[in-house]
This record gives sequence, C-alpha cells and structure tokens, in this order.
Amino acid sequence: MIGSGASAAGPGLRDMIHRLPRARAVDRIGWLAEQCRDRRVVHVGFADSAFADRKRQAGRWLHDHLADTASELVGIDIDAAGVAAAAAAGYEVCAVDCTDPDAVAALGLEPADVVVAGEVIEHVDQPGPFLDGLRVLCRPSGRLIITTPNAYGLVNVAASILRGVECNHPDHVTAFTWRTLTELARRHGWRVVETVTYVPVLGNRGEGTVLEAAMLHTVLGVERALSRLGRPFAATGLIVVAEPA
Repeated sequence: MIGSGASAAGPGLRDMIHRLPRARAVDRIGWLAEQCRDRRVVHVGFADSAFADRKRQAGRWLHDHLADTASELVGIDIDAAGVAAAAAAGYEVCAVDCTDPDAVAALGLEPADVVVAGEVIEHVDQPGPFLDGLRVLCRPSGRLIITTPNAYGLVNVAASILRGVECNHPDHVTAFTWRTLTELARRHGWRVVETVTYVPVLGNRGEGTVLEAAMLHTVLGVERALSRLGRPFAATGLIVVAEPA
C-alpha cells in the first residue's frame, strides 16, 4: 500500500503530487516572436527539416517570425543540410550538436538574450547534456524558452481511447510533463520562471480522413475551451521559460 509520506522505501503519495503553476494558453508563434522582440536570439533546432518547406508556404515557419522581431538572430541545428540551405538563403546559421557543450563553446558565438529551443528537446537522445549546451549560448541575465509537446495533452488521450493509436512524430524519443521538464531543467542549472501552454494551429488535412480531421478539430476545440476555464494543461503543447540558476 502506498503511504501518505516519504519513507526509507521511497517517496510516498504526497511526494508524487505536484501543484501545477498558473498558466494560460497562447498562440505559440506569436507569443515566441514577442518574447524575442528587439533582443539577440539564438534559435536552436530552427531548420525543422521535415516540415520547413510546408511551414514556409503556410507562413508558420518559426524562424521567419523570429527574424521579423529579433534585433539579431542566429540559427543552430544538427541538420547539416538544413543549415546549408538556410545559409544559402541568407540566414546566419551554425551546425552543431548542442549535447556537446565544448562544441557549442567552440563556435565562439556571442551569448544571447533569449535562447529558443522550439520543438527540439523531444528529439534529443540526451536531453540533460542538451540543456548543459544551451547554457553556453545564454547570457547570465538571459532566458531559455523551451517548447515541446505536452505528454498529457488531450489529443493523445482521445486518440488512445477512441482509436487505439498514439499521435507522435516518428523522430520523438521522449515526452515531457510540466513536472518532468522543470525538474530536468533544475538538475541542469536552470530555474523555471514562467509557464504557458499552446493549442496547435492545424494546416491542411493531409493524409487523414474527413472523420479523423473532424475528431482532431473537436479535441483541439475542447483543449481551447478547457484553457479558458482554467485548465490550460490539457493543451497539446507546453512552454517553459527558464533563467540560468
């Protein structure tokens, strides 16, 4: 039987319950662009190689929006082809593996006011060393903004119940809740100071059926409604803002 408090055998039930912070749902791209306004920004994982062309056509490629508001913008990605394509298009970019802090330091980049790691930490085999590498990029007075899918967003809950499937990018290797992400950040020298969530904006229906698209729109609508009712952590996406500890 699980006890109500910690013991020599391990944490008790009370130790496993974590109060969620006050948060609100935002438009991910618009909110990030405003956080970067008139600041020096390093955008990690900017290339979004699998979807960049599609997002550019839809006006939803994050790097373009950050370029509109940041005073200076540098893109970093491990995808050499995506970096080369962006460099050819005139962006200031670097190819490096951010799980290697020494390799990041060797770039010699001026530290940033804001480091944006947008939809990338869930792809990384070693998220702890990744957070160590991001510290190299951030000024002592700067901020790190991580955006990632929310492990307890309603889309996957509904998909598992209604269809017996999981919705996930084929390259994802982990999923975070607010608690697991903030605890990982704490262990690697970051202090979380703000949390928001987001409900994704859908593009075209793609390969899904009309019924699947209707179900997805319905679930996302429920996420938005719950956010307005004070339950923003039902949303599909999670954003945390952290400062170097």
